[in-house]
Amino acid sequence: MRRSYPSDISREQFELIKPLLESARRKTSPRRIDLYEVFCAVLYLLKSGCQWRALPNDFPKWRTVHSYWAIWSEPREGGSLLEQALKKSGWRGSYQTGAQRLHVILDRGRAEREEHGHGEPEGL
Repeated sequence: MRRSYPSDISREQFELIKPLLESARRKTSPRRIDLYEVFCAVLYLLKSGCQWRALPNDFPKWRTVHSYWAIWSEPREGGSLLEQALKKSGWRGSYQTGAQRLHVILDRGRAEREEHGHGEPEGL
């Protein structure tokens, strides 16, 4: 039993979105991981903005969480499964991980520098 985090949703809330997340299931061996734990780990990452490898040890391994996040984040008509699940669960935070937000900030800064004529330093 892992500790509870402020980003967690209840098991009852999760039961409403579980079929949606399971619809991405690729036909392989039976699942040995609790999807609730994986989804709560994704919520923790979205809420805290921590790095994947900094995910607390009481969640599933970060690589497992990342692989589910990648599958759930694939673009689909009507939004990714993750976006749909977050909306259905009542999530009120960002839909981006800290790394994604940082990438957007860096891109914005790069565009502003180019707009003002400050490109890359010569020789780089």
